[in-house]
Amino acid sequence: MRANRRYILVKGSKSDVESAILEYIGVWGWANAAPVFVSSHEDKIILAVNREALTDVRAALALSREKIEVLRVSGTLRGLEK
Repeated sequence: MRANRRYILVKGSKSDVESAILEYIGVWGWANAAPVFVSSHEDKIILAVNREALTDVRAALALSREKIEVLRVSGTLRGLEK
C-alpha cells in the first residue's frame, strides 16, 4: 500500500528540523510521520511526511526553539513551486 504524503517547504537547517521533530513527537512519532528530506536549497528544505502526521510535524516545527518557519504545504512537489 502506498503512503499518502504531504510536502512541506521549511526555512531552516536540516539538523534543526530533525531535532525539533524528535523533541516534540519523539521516536514513535518520527516513525509514524516517516519524514524524508527530498531536497535542500540554501536555507530551504523540502520535507515529505505522512498525511496523518502533518499536524504533529507542523506543531513540532512551530514550537521549536530554533528559527524554523513553515513556508508552504502541498500535496505535490509541483504545488510547492507556485
